[in-house]
Amino acid sequence: MEASGSCKGCKKEALIRDDVTGSLVCSSCGLVQPFDNYDPQLGGLNGPQGFSSEKSNEVRTMVATITEGEFGQGDWLPVLVGACSYVVRRQSNRALSIAEVGSVIGSDVYELGQMIRRVVEFLNLKLPDIDIVNSLELAFGQCGSLNRVSKDKVNKMLKQGTFLVQCAVKWFLTTGRRPLPMIAAILMFVAELNQVDVRIENIANEIHAGVATTRLRYKELSEALVKVAQALPWGKDVSTKNIIKNAPFVIQYMEMKSRLLPGKRRENLESGGFDLDGVVSDCLNKEFDYIPQGYDMENDSQYFEADSESGLDIDNSDKLKLSHECLSVIYSRFLNEDSRVNPVGENGGDHSRKRRREYDPPAMNEWWNGKSNMSKKLLLEQILEKDVGLDALPPSFVSGCLAYEQRREKINAAKLRISKIMYPSKANMGDTEEFSSEEHLHAKKKRRKTKKNGIDWEDFVIETLLLHHVKEDEIEKGHYNTLLDLHVFNSGCL
Repeated sequence: MEASGSCKGCKKEALIRDDVTGSLVCSSCGLVQPFDNYDPQLGGLNGPQGFSSEKSNEVRTMVATITEGEFGQGDWLPVLVGACSYVVRRQSNRALSIAEVGSVIGSDVYELGQMIRRVVEFLNLKLPDIDIVNSLELAFGQCGSLNRVSKDKVNKMLKQGTFLVQCAVKWFLTTGRRPLPMIAAILMFVAELNQVDVRIENIANEIHAGVATTRLRYKELSEALVKVAQALPWGKDVSTKNIIKNAPFVIQYMEMKSRLLPGKRRENLESGGFDLDGVVSDCLNKEFDYIPQGYDMENDSQYFEADSESGLDIDNSDKLKLSHECLSVIYSRFLNEDSRVNPVGENGGDHSRKRRREYDPPAMNEWWNGKSNMSKKLLLEQILEKDVGLDALPPSFVSGCLAYEQRREKINAAKLRISKIMYPSKANMGDTEEFSSEEHLHAKKKRRKTKKNGIDWEDFVIETLLLHHVKEDEIEKGHYNTLLDLHVFNSGCL
């Protein structure tokens, strides 16, 4: 199939379209014409979107500057174009993900990353830091699973996601990590809060995030929210399995905390940190017509601290003072409507199923107000100053400390085994301690183990290093290969 135009190599008008690849090829010299099938379109909220003419010109100028006006040909050219496109978008604080650019040009992310580094160094550029809130906004636009959701609900979900992603920044869940898996996890979390039926695999694939890493970030986010929930009266009952059901209460508590000025406290936060009007009124008003078996109002009078003269005024929650024990009792009866509860209707019938549906935990739209500044994009310093109910340490730091403790236990156990062999007369005193330490240490590990005493390869390495008089503080760091090279294999004896 002939095509119009001249060859960029021999300048002859002998271009044909290849039936297999669809590329434009010169029948005279055989040159594959560059930029023939290039399509710089990227996904958007309403379909594919390309760069604006201004941005496209910036990319073209950058490529021309690097190649000195000779675009050339070969597999490296699409990678260079993709790298320049990424740099241009990054400079405008609307950064694309490297994974997304790589999927468009068909390049490996590591190869593309190296090209981006070379472009930045060659042009002596300084790229701004990645704005994770902007990345979240772009992810909402790219997520095809949200296309069927109304615009108002998507805007509300975006504000909720902004709140949670900045909380994740404060909790160091994004520090030193790729942002897309956390963004995908937050997308999944707010979708579940708003009863949007999506799958975490679809969200991760649509925004080019790793599925396994996204699941891990979702777990870390859930665990952090569970820690925040411990401040609530029923916090001990909140787990990662029911965090979605309790998330409206937890998030409102976090909102209220974040709106307080530093050093200022409020009484309702001391009573659980959330608005009591909905829960207490639903549980104690006259329309709540079920009678628990064996329930005696007189036995629970100790929990109410209201003034006896003023009575129990449910409509005026400001005068209602409830202790932590009372809140726990109320919430337990609010959720645990099981066989112990006999709802009584006008005709004496059993309406237990109806009541369970009627008193499910409130939906997110009944609790979310979005008044916290954390729902808007803040600077890092402002995020760190906010109090959202939890001050967490970076997960890498925590895991590093745990690894140090585990290696210390292994070192102590190895010293006991060595002492048992070198000094048999003193071995009987340490047998019990050795086995209990080993059982505790290896209870939850999934490493290769020998059949004797649960000792794995790491224990043998530690024993070898101790026998070669390596300092214990060096072994605690865990750089076994380096220590073996320095003290064992280069020592002249094995």
